Amino acid sequence: MKLHDIAYSRAGDKGDVSNVCVFVEDDAHWPLLLEKVTAGRVREKFGSLVKGEVTRYVYPNLHGLNFVLEGALDGGCNFGLRLDVYGKSYSSLILDIDL
Repeated sequence: MKLHDIAYSRAGDKGDVSNVCVFVEDDAHWPLLLEKVTAGRVREKFGSLVKGEVTRYVYPNLHGLNFVLEGALDGGCNFGLRLDVYGKSYSSLILDIDL
């Protein structure tokens, strides 16, 4: 099963930092999300796209996780040469994690 089977995500940016949030669609899946989607798993999935730290923040009242990806946007929208300088595609990439 993939993360996209139980969750949805949103992504944003601030300079060279990407912010990716994941929320379960059914509250019953919250324990699975909490256990399986760690900073290490996200780091592994994103690989060389993220040059800095990956930090996970837990929002239990929202049944969501927020990942802050440092050095993830090749300098940011004003400096980067990537096609997706805002990192919006990261919301799809995180949902491809195997559970």
